[in-house]
Amino acid sequence: MTIDAMDRRLLSVLQEQGRITNADLAEKVNLSASACHRRVQRLESEGYIRGYVALLDTRKMGVPATIFVEITLSAQAEEVLEAFETAVSRIPAVLECHLTAGTADYILKIVAEDTENFANIHRQYLSRLPGVAKMQSSFALRTVLNTTAVPV
Repeated sequence: MTIDAMDRRLLSVLQEQGRITNADLAEKVNLSASACHRRVQRLESEGYIRGYVALLDTRKMGVPATIFVEITLSAQAEEVLEAFETAVSRIPAVLECHLTAGTADYILKIVAEDTENFANIHRQYLSRLPGVAKMQSSFALRTVLNTTAVPV
């Protein structure tokens, strides 16, 4: 099913204020509370809204360092990709893993306390990932933009 302009307004507000009450959401988008509730339920059931989360401050959580790791695998066989993806999904510090087209096969986004902590993550987890031929890490010096909001 497609979404209309009202659905897009609802999604836009919910991306910024996930804990907003249904009454406040309905008021913001100029809709009755019952119609608003029905639309949000439909957007959830159809998978437009995957869930609701609390976004944590990495500094306050003690993991202020963000590291991007480019990984090139030794082969592109399906079993190599699957083994790598299964193993990487078990690393607690990995926030994101993307299969990419380009110079690297995968890009990981990792958080760490500092360079020493990242060295431990590298030694304990990254160096043991199956099928890795090459790995290159880059530390983020400053975050210029960080959003979870998808354009609606």
